Amino acid sequence: MEWRISPSPVDYQDALAVMEARSAAIAGGADPELVWLLEHPPLYTCGTSAREGGLIDPRFPVFATGRGGQFTYHGPGQRVVYLMLDLKRRQPDVRAYVAGLEELIIRTLAAFNVRGERREDRVGVWVARPDKGEGYEDKIAAIGVRLKRWVSTHGIAINVEPELSHFSGIVPCGIADPRYGVTSLVDLGLPVTMHDVDVALRAAFEDVFGSLEPALPEAAAD
Repeated sequence: MEWRISPSPVDYQDALAVMEARSAAIAGGADPELVWLLEHPPLYTCGTSAREGGLIDPRFPVFATGRGGQFTYHGPGQRVVYLMLDLKRRQPDVRAYVAGLEELIIRTLAAFNVRGERREDRVGVWVARPDKGEGYEDKIAAIGVRLKRWVSTHGIAINVEPELSHFSGIVPCGIADPRYGVTSLVDLGLPVTMHDVDVALRAAFEDVFGSLEPALPEAAAD
């Protein structure tokens, strides 16, 4: 298992190329699994379920991607976590994997005393905002995955301190209800750094997914 943190923003197309190559190598038994923590420059992506009208203002580059879901935003201050895991060896169950990602986010947020919650009718992890009014909730983390040969790509994005106004260029994940907005750890009043989140993510990952060393090919005998 490799745990990688990129110190500077990564171009989205470069990230896609890395995920594609690494996932193929994992499926072929040539490379270990990879959890990659990074940030992107400001951009929008659209998943396989993206609907017309989901893009309101294309002020940033827009990328079509093979992950599930609709439109989302990535940018500085958001911790993106791309997970290339061998689910065939772990648990070949898509629903269980997505539930595991939700739990990874919820446990990470709990490290900062934030209660993240699942919603049956909405993807991602949410926090209640009674300060805004009854029934108001904000999304603090997004989930979008793709599986090929039972190796995962894409993953999650947790809002640490992104520019929240950048989300107004899209209908985030297709949810236009005014009661449902977007928030971040810093927006909630928490002076959390990216490093703090990375430490919490690592601990939560070990709790939820554990570690599994892939069965790499044995070296050929002399």
